[in-house]
Amino acid sequence: MGTRASLIDFAGTASRTRGLDVRWIHGSESAKHNTDPDIQVHEYDEHTYVLRQNKAVDYEAPFLFLLFGNERAVLIDTGATGSAEFFPLRRTVDGLVAAWLDRNPRDGYGLLVLHTHGHGDHVAGDGQFADRPDTTLVPADRATAWAYFGFDADADAVVRVDLGGRALECLATPGHHEAAVTFFDPWTGFLLTGDTVYPGRLYIQDWRAFTRSIGRLVDFCDGRTVTHVLGCHIEMSREPGRDYPIRYTYQPDEVPLQLTTDHLREIRAALAEMGDVPQRRVFPLFILSPGS
Repeated sequence: MGTRASLIDFAGTASRTRGLDVRWIHGSESAKHNTDPDIQVHEYDEHTYVLRQNKAVDYEAPFLFLLFGNERAVLIDTGATGSAEFFPLRRTVDGLVAAWLDRNPRDGYGLLVLHTHGHGDHVAGDGQFADRPDTTLVPADRATAWAYFGFDADADAVVRVDLGGRALECLATPGHHEAAVTFFDPWTGFLLTGDTVYPGRLYIQDWRAFTRSIGRLVDFCDGRTVTHVLGCHIEMSREPGRDYPIRYTYQPDEVPLQLTTDHLREIRAALAEMGDVPQRRVFPLFILSPGS
């Protein structure tokens, strides 16, 4: 584990004052001639990384999150492509872990791989970590993932996953997907909402479950300092209410990734107004899309 002096104090709030003004890779007019990296790596702080998959590799271009604690790191989601040749996620993560350990030497450092939910564009890279040493990969199916978190016994629980001084708070938030999980990181103030909430088309599989999950998130955030609500995609343009077409590989005028807790309240108010009658409704930064 290394010496006591090497321990990082994640109880402070140093990282909560940072912005997230990033120009994300957003595809190109010709995917064939795209020169962006396969994975964009943004260092939010020296212990927190946001990754985005290249739209030329897969149009979904999901975001992934790599967070470091004193005893292990966690990778949340593994992207939309299994091939390490076209999507070198394992190599990228290994490089970031090695660089972090150079700065913070310690023995027996682990990696935990978790997921926001089980759709293919969030789990395709799992196989790249199957044989990685000191790695725990939790499959994203409901039976396995919810047993890991303990949601099978108590779906309303708020569960802590400790990385060593940096503990994430985890909530079951079904609606988009039956096994959806939201993660809150007190160190950064990130609320990682997967495909439940992001600047795009919010596909709602189970309307009542989604409504309940949004209500839970609003109540949860009321007692915490949330800096950014971060989902896993960007689908909206800067023209309010206009989304890019599905399978589009070029989004030159997309909105930022980050939303706020006010957007959660906006969604909750709209759902309350609609009640039990699912409706498609367009907002400036997202679209409620039931039945998908």
